[in-house]
Amino acid sequence: MRRIFWAALGASVGVLIARSLRTQAEQVRDSLTPGSILANVADSVTGFLDEVRAGMAEREEELRSGLGLDTALDPDA
Repeated sequence: MRRIFWAALGASVGVLIARSLRTQAEQVRDSLTPGSILANVADSVTGFLDEVRAGMAEREEELRSGLGLDTALDPDA
């Protein structure tokens, strides 16, 4: 009787796991469309370029103030 119980329990757990994995696989498959992948890549590239531009502007400001270029061009100084 114990063997039948454990066999039925194992089969039930196996079916539940298989259904769960299938559902998760379908969700992943639906999220991996070419359009969504392209949108994710475009967002990543845009964010990276924004960070690069901000870093360039910050570094340029550091260089200008370090070399005194802003004060040399200021006619009021």
